[in-house]
Amino acid sequence: MDTLKDKTAIVGIGHTEYSRDSGRSEMSLAVEAIRNAVADAGLKPSDIDGIAKFSMDNNDHVFLAANLGIPALRFFAEAPWGGGGGPIGSVMLGAMAVATGMANCVVAFRAMNERSGRGTGRFGLAAVREGAPGARGYLEPYGFFSPAQAVALSARRHMHLYGTRSEHFGAIAVACRAHAQTNPNAVMRGRPLTLEDHQTSRMIAEPLRLHDCCLETDGGAAVVITSAERARDLRHKPVYIMAGAFGATDRNTQAVVKFLEHPRSESTVVADDLFPRAGIGHKDIDVCFIYDHFTPLVLMAFEELGFCKRGEGGPFVSDGKLLWPDGALPFNTSGGNLSEGYIHGMQNTIEAVRQLRGDAINQVKDAEIAFIASGNAVPNTAMIVHR
Repeated sequence: MDTLKDKTAIVGIGHTEYSRDSGRSEMSLAVEAIRNAVADAGLKPSDIDGIAKFSMDNNDHVFLAANLGIPALRFFAEAPWGGGGGPIGSVMLGAMAVATGMANCVVAFRAMNERSGRGTGRFGLAAVREGAPGARGYLEPYGFFSPAQAVALSARRHMHLYGTRSEHFGAIAVACRAHAQTNPNAVMRGRPLTLEDHQTSRMIAEPLRLHDCCLETDGGAAVVITSAERARDLRHKPVYIMAGAFGATDRNTQAVVKFLEHPRSESTVVADDLFPRAGIGHKDIDVCFIYDHFTPLVLMAFEELGFCKRGEGGPFVSDGKLLWPDGALPFNTSGGNLSEGYIHGMQNTIEAVRQLRGDAINQVKDAEIAFIASGNAVPNTAMIVHR
């Protein structure tokens, strides 16, 4: 809604180490990330009166508050649909709570042992349960288990319709890996990637290669949201939320292939609301964060979100515009899900805040406005923030 514009701001960011095996509980990761974010804002845990999380996060709001030393919660909520709903949806829930007076200061977070806990389905690995619920009952008997397999079908269809090539997907992976090389927090720092490396990496689910797939990471990440008025008195330059949007259609999830030929996807629904609410256009974006779980869906997200026309994503991502420092639209400047660490996209919001504060490692010169989107091809959320 228009009344949300610039009423709230992100004032604190925090995260844990991003690792392959944390050796810790997910509660411990959440507490560390949130404490770091609260301290970054110059606040105390007792100042927090709201918590928003991903629905699939294993941490309970009330137990988490007790471990943080928060005496009482006035607001608690969660955003469904994993990487599609959570990274921005949880932040927007916090912003709406603050803007409407339901809470004064809300933390949005994600914490998980994705790598050591083996949280994501794998090719050829069925879930350990009796039967498969819902639409999966029609897929798993035929060997269709993993997200990579679903994306592979969509990627192949896009290649067939528009002439998209594997090298176009590779350009996205190479950009993220290049940005990770200067980031001390990145899991893939010290492991540069060339397009040739991408093209010769092993196949995961044809046409997806190893480097088309995001990392699996243990860790936590959190942000603090409060009112614009209060934000001006805190430690850092506020990052104001201009607008946010949620979107879903009847072409989501298991119908992932069909949306390529449907006039409206979840991301077009988001873009149609988001930019008018913010009062800006695509050309006003200085730095861009697209949820990079799989490279083909990044390419498609640029199309569906309106940065280029449908079918033009291949040339759009492969002409150098995504690369810092010289690209026209620097993208996922800390390495993203593909190369920094996979904390379900929350780390992209943290990097967006750093960019607008002016203290990012790969700092985009004079960055004023950032676009941040959650996962494509599922119910989707996105927001625009500015300094």
